[in-house]
Amino acid sequence: MSSLQKPTLLLIDGHSLAFRAFYALSPDNFKNAQGQHTNAVHGFISMMLNILELEKPTHLCVAFDVSRESFRTIELPEYKGTRGETPEEFLGQTELLVEALNAMNISSVSRQNFEADDLLASLAFQGEQAGMNVLVVSGDRDTFQLIRETVTVLYPVKGVMNLARMNDTAVYEKYGVHAIQYPELAALVGETSDNLKGIPGVGPKTAAKWIQQFGSLTAILEHASEIPGKVGESLREHQELAVRNRRLNHLLTDLEFDFSIEDLKLGPVNESALQEVFAKLSFRTLLTRVLKLRGSNGSQHNAIRAEIEPDSNPAMDSAQSTAVAAKRSVIDLPTEPPKAQVANLETLLNLIQSGGAAISIEIAESKIVGCGVATKDARFTWDGQDTAGLIVLIESGGFSAWDSKGLSRRLNAIGLKLGQVSDDALLACYLNDPVAKDVNPDAMLRTHAGIDIIREDANQLLAESDPSLDAWIYACLMAVMIPELEGQDALGVYRDIEIPASRVLAAMEQRGIAIDKGILQAQFEDLTEEVNAIAAQAYSIIGHEVNLASPKQLQAVLFEELGMQGTRSVKTGFSTNAEALATLFEQTEHPFLERLLAHRDASKLKQIAETLMKAIEPDGRIHTSYSQVGTSTGRLSSENPNLQNIPIKTVRGQKLRSAFIAGKDFETLLTADYSQIEMRIMAHLSEDEGLIQAFNAGEDLHSFVGSRIYGVEPSEVDAGMRSKVKAMSYGLVYGLSEFGLGRQLRITGAEAKQLMSDYFARFGGVKTYLDQVVQRAKALGYTATIYGRRRPFPDLNSKIFQVRENARRAALNAPIQGTAADVMKLAMIKVFDEMNARGLKSELLLQVHDELVFAVAPGELETLTKLATETMRDIVILSVPLEVHIGVGANWELAGH
Repeated sequence: MSSLQKPTLLLIDGHSLAFRAFYALSPDNFKNAQGQHTNAVHGFISMMLNILELEKPTHLCVAFDVSRESFRTIELPEYKGTRGETPEEFLGQTELLVEALNAMNISSVSRQNFEADDLLASLAFQGEQAGMNVLVVSGDRDTFQLIRETVTVLYPVKGVMNLARMNDTAVYEKYGVHAIQYPELAALVGETSDNLKGIPGVGPKTAAKWIQQFGSLTAILEHASEIPGKVGESLREHQELAVRNRRLNHLLTDLEFDFSIEDLKLGPVNESALQEVFAKLSFRTLLTRVLKLRGSNGSQHNAIRAEIEPDSNPAMDSAQSTAVAAKRSVIDLPTEPPKAQVANLETLLNLIQSGGAAISIEIAESKIVGCGVATKDARFTWDGQDTAGLIVLIESGGFSAWDSKGLSRRLNAIGLKLGQVSDDALLACYLNDPVAKDVNPDAMLRTHAGIDIIREDANQLLAESDPSLDAWIYACLMAVMIPELEGQDALGVYRDIEIPASRVLAAMEQRGIAIDKGILQAQFEDLTEEVNAIAAQAYSIIGHEVNLASPKQLQAVLFEELGMQGTRSVKTGFSTNAEALATLFEQTEHPFLERLLAHRDASKLKQIAETLMKAIEPDGRIHTSYSQVGTSTGRLSSENPNLQNIPIKTVRGQKLRSAFIAGKDFETLLTADYSQIEMRIMAHLSEDEGLIQAFNAGEDLHSFVGSRIYGVEPSEVDAGMRSKVKAMSYGLVYGLSEFGLGRQLRITGAEAKQLMSDYFARFGGVKTYLDQVVQRAKALGYTATIYGRRRPFPDLNSKIFQVRENARRAALNAPIQGTAADVMKLAMIKVFDEMNARGLKSELLLQVHDELVFAVAPGELETLTKLATETMRDIVILSVPLEVHIGVGANWELAGH
């Protein structure tokens, strides 16, 4: 029987994939009518349906872990001990997933004291013995040891939708060892996710080299005396770790089950049970998809939907579907993509010059290998000729794109420049719906135009493997989005803020910031020593070593050995998160807790230092990536690395910034930072006379407010009063409740209530404004900044108190934080353009929080200081002045203020 004729057994690691689905989709956007989060269930089922459509398995089983306890934890209690506590939003979702699988007539299995991987391994062995092709879906690399000619692992590389096919060739290409040897490599290197320490100093490349040289772990250990250098010494000294790791990462293949492989055969779903379960989950669109795929006859279809469908908090009912269809008709969009045509460069150029065209560019091996240009009525694929002419076309611009900033960076990496785009479909979609759970082109086209995109490959989404189709989607989206943004009065935010900001951010990302690697390395080494020293001190207090990152072991020490009473219960006992430990330390002042908290702080800084070092590129600079769509309020987020994550309020955090320097050909760094911008915007929006008076008079805000609340002169407001007032003022901006204020200030609820009452008695305008914000958002369904940026709030009318309360707090903050984000972007754009217009050689390097960071060219300090100060200060006229602080120094720490 050929492999194509063989039955296919699909095996899925339930917990592994459910957790990945949980983190891939925001839990806030997936809730049923009872307020139960369902994002993990939805993402898992969507992933599974994609695989069913693509692979067409004949048999299926999903394996779940019962708990973290297994025969492995009996030998090594800290096994997998580094894994954090289960997020509260995940609780209950596994049970719902099993219920949904049952309704779909899909088998699931779990067993006490064994991991899901062992169940998968044993089932894979049985399937192989039965002459089946076997597919194992797991995010655990231990499953690579199962790979055979007829066993393939589908390994998630991002979220749950992109699955890499890992066969022996793929494993060898990535790790330098055959699949069957992978657990031996892992035994030498260790596995962080399993809390298995490897041989110190031995990385994957060294381990692979040894395995290639000697053939196996056993042979390596037999020849350990022949391996030279420090790694050889380390291997001989710690070889028992590798032996233990190999014993623990071996998956069992001989478990027996009370069912046969044939019992796992797929059949039609139980439609009545499915409808009942999916109704409870609020999965309407997903229900249609399941029934279409595996309804009464259990038949499979070839269409592959690669996006996660908009289900939970479902808004796409029949009335809205009709509205979408009507909108598509008005805009005159086709119901499906026009046929792609191969075209020469002249045809592509003519299409762009006609207007309304979008482009998609495919890059591979440092060159352009594909390009598509389309309008909503036609799509063309570049014929591959005249590459030089295509480059001129790309650098001329005048077309729409998706994520033009990211495209610019990819082109820059191969020495090309993206011309000025006319539109960016990603930014338009984001502004239209900044809380959308899945901002990808296919999903946006379905939601806003009712057009389903059918792709041949479930992993094709956003991979640009069909550039003409992608370009057509972008063109259609712009045809839909521009009228929608006009209807929301948000076209100005799109044209005047987001599009220009994208251009500036692209230049900043490509420029990066210079790093003194020696300073960063020295700090990392100091922090490593500090972490180890603090750990030793903590061990000496309790008389033995313990994994300070393991919630389970900490629970044993704190609540069993030391007899403390936990402050917050979780599924596994009492919580050991940062807030719980801080409260516990305040109650007990136990020295072990003091060292534990210090260890966490130092470990976090060490991790940040290590992340920064790894992010230094060959040019000696860090090139962070800014996301304009990462927050619902318009604030920028930073990633790879996250520069907003560097602590600014601690001496050690500030010290990390000393490694960021001006670099060659520049004399210093300059920082320009808005002072209390959110409080100033709140004063303007609330029109509170007291706050406006304080800012216009140049008073110290918190001393001024403190004097009003406590009835004393500003000079008599002591540090304690000022601290409480500051927490109150900023807390109001973020919707802080009486309970939250009391907890933050460590005061009683009654004191917090009185403090808030006194505040509002003196600053009534603030109270009136905050009440009106929520009432208006409740009536309209959204908040808006002074520039028109909207943030939807459908949950303000939820029947569930906690959901409603979370929405209320977010609604209080959104207009203030969103306006601050708009002001910051406008200032950044104008400063950047002015620097270029004046021909300055200084460079804008970073935007972090409310701060711009510049590298100052020789002789330009005074000019740039004046330019940054005046531009940022005068970018908008409010009822109170904006204040800009300037800092200058050889590095970011010294330039701080």
